[in-house]
Amino acid sequence: MKGLTELLKGALEGIVLQHISKGETYGYEITNYLVDLGFEDIVEGTVYTVLLRLEKNGLIDSEKRKSEVGPPRKFYKLTPAGTDYLAEFWTKWTFLAEKMEQLKEK
Repeated sequence: MKGLTELLKGALEGIVLQHISKGETYGYEITNYLVDLGFEDIVEGTVYTVLLRLEKNGLIDSEKRKSEVGPPRKFYKLTPAGTDYLAEFWTKWTFLAEKMEQLKEK
């Protein structure tokens, strides 16, 4: 969907954290997951920028591990602060979705 990337910018941190909350993962896998969900405009560079910001803010931890193919991969997992942030994200998202639905109906 064209133009979706601009709308997603504010939500992308929460989307990435939600995926990481399901288990340790790495950037390329996150990008593929988002593309499979239909977010075709999301590029790997965007995901890595989000991951760097999340790590800098203490919401995720990373660990480099050997890969069976290619160079080592950086695996990410949520920190306790990341878990709290994700819960807050969903609270805000639910509020916003409800208000947008109300606005649409008026």
